[in-house]
Amino acid sequence: MNSFRAYPAPHWITFLCRFLFSGILALPLFASATCLDQQHLTGVNLSGAEFNSTKLPGIAFKDYTFPAESELSFIAAQGANVIRLPFRWERIQPATMGELNAAELKRLQATVTSANAKGLCVILDMHNYAKYFSQTLAGDAAMQNAFIDAWKRLAVVFNDPKQTAFGLMNEPNYLPIEEWASLSKRTLLELRNAGSTNMVLIGGGHWSGLHDWFSLQNGKSNATLFADVKDTLNRTVIEVHQYADKDYSGTGTTCRSADQFDPLFNKITDWAKTNNQKLFLGEFGMPQNPDCMLALERFLTLSTSAEWKGWTYWAAGGWWGKYPLALNTSLTEPSTQWAILKKYFYTLPAPLKSPPIAPQPRTRKL
Repeated sequence: MNSFRAYPAPHWITFLCRFLFSGILALPLFASATCLDQQHLTGVNLSGAEFNSTKLPGIAFKDYTFPAESELSFIAAQGANVIRLPFRWERIQPATMGELNAAELKRLQATVTSANAKGLCVILDMHNYAKYFSQTLAGDAAMQNAFIDAWKRLAVVFNDPKQTAFGLMNEPNYLPIEEWASLSKRTLLELRNAGSTNMVLIGGGHWSGLHDWFSLQNGKSNATLFADVKDTLNRTVIEVHQYADKDYSGTGTTCRSADQFDPLFNKITDWAKTNNQKLFLGEFGMPQNPDCMLALERFLTLSTSAEWKGWTYWAAGGWWGKYPLALNTSLTEPSTQWAILKKYFYTLPAPLKSPPIAPQPRTRKL
């Protein structure tokens, strides 16, 4: 008779092993849903690095600035999961086709690192309107090639596809919309061919306005020119902007009726669904008055469907002064808009949990 006796592990060890094993299984499901892979990206523009376009490249923290740690912490604490970070092409690359400026790049990297550490994804927004210094990209093949070169260089540095997205060009008003459509698609292709897997945001032509998305300009519209955007990685989003004042410029202190925006949002949402595109509301902002707060809530309600990747409010940043749309980051007297925005910030679902394991009776096998 064999004298070996098998004793099962004590109950607490069995429970611990099961708990750890189930946690390991659940971890990738949770981790893979972080930052840019979240269902919705909801946050704010954090301005400063694009300021003072009359002084280029300018002096950092005198002519323009970068977000403070306290601003990033405040925004993250409100529940945002993304910031759109405007910057100037001329500052990051002072000469076309040349090396990126080391000092400016360091400042940009530091901001991205700090934001990521606080749970904020970053959309790098080249805030240039399709100009470089005083030169437009219109009809200029060399400048358009230089634009692609700038993004390929940035893609080498900011190569974390879960943390950093590329907003190719803010409101490319100085380039005919058909030229911008062609250039943006070519830039996307060049980035993918170079191995970049980052999310890419392509804004519409002109001012990227949702309100004139279907309006013809020289027989073309954003609706027709961007309907066929294709990405081999399915990580490209169409960016639109919209303001609520009389001329949609974001400079007024009153807002149109909230009801006027329902058909605008509904029409572009249907367009996105029909053409298998995702939308992102990259800029919108309202002054602090009751009518505008109604419009703000309506914008957020209308951009929550599956066709919308998310939104970033315009804008926060410590150098705005008395700009009526600006969000302050005061702990004691936060801007009125924060209370509404916080209701619509997307919250990452809790990690999967294994069901509790029922206690098993202890047995001893002889």
